[in-house]
Amino acid sequence: MRLRGRRILVTGGASGIGRATVGLFVREGARVAALDRDEPALLRAAASHDGGPGLATIVADVSDEHAVERAVHRAVAALDGLDGIVNAAGVDLVRPFDETSADDWGRLMSVNLLGTVRVCRAALPAMRAAGGGTIVNIASGAGLRPLEGRTAYCSSKAALVMFSKALALELARHEIRVNAVCPGVIDTPMFRASYESSDDPAAELERIMDRFAIKRVGKPTDVAHAALFLSSDESAHITGSALAVDGGRAFH
Repeated sequence: MRLRGRRILVTGGASGIGRATVGLFVREGARVAALDRDEPALLRAAASHDGGPGLATIVADVSDEHAVERAVHRAVAALDGLDGIVNAAGVDLVRPFDETSADDWGRLMSVNLLGTVRVCRAALPAMRAAGGGTIVNIASGAGLRPLEGRTAYCSSKAALVMFSKALALELARHEIRVNAVCPGVIDTPMFRASYESSDDPAAELERIMDRFAIKRVGKPTDVAHAALFLSSDESAHITGSALAVDGGRAFH
């Protein structure tokens, strides 16, 4: 029960890392508002967590500023306040730079970077009113070390890492800690889609795993536990960090 009494909003809560984070945080005693744009998947995920009255579901797209404002207000009302956020909503794109359009760039930046910015800005009054809290932004190991064919994705995640560090400086006086988690390959629908569409998925997966010191695909719970640590009192003196949960790729 490391999060007993905490009120936490998790974006991207319908699948992958977000879904695993919602389930873990509920089990650790938090009251959670799970936000996602995919309502059927969100409801299925919520039913699997059995969070009871301590789990609220909110449908919104983080690329829509007004929808985010309404969603955060609903989360604050449902949880009777807010003192934690995990921003796990994100999108991927594998495409050569010269084939990546301005619309592609705009979409990745709008979700991966500005989606988090929108949520944090909308939630800030409630977190100040709570007297402090934690923000954990799920960035990517691709924001620490680049990947070929992912210029837009790497840029959006690197920007998210620096946003987290800059925001940590600004919000420290409000007792709000901000950290980023940088996953490597994690067994999520988004990751599977990145190699299963290739001509030889098995060979492509082997090529991907050659980048890593730990030769296995990570689990969503690997990242959720990192988010738990950074949301708990165990990390009370940590802010502005970018924690690589990437099987050793960032240094390998």
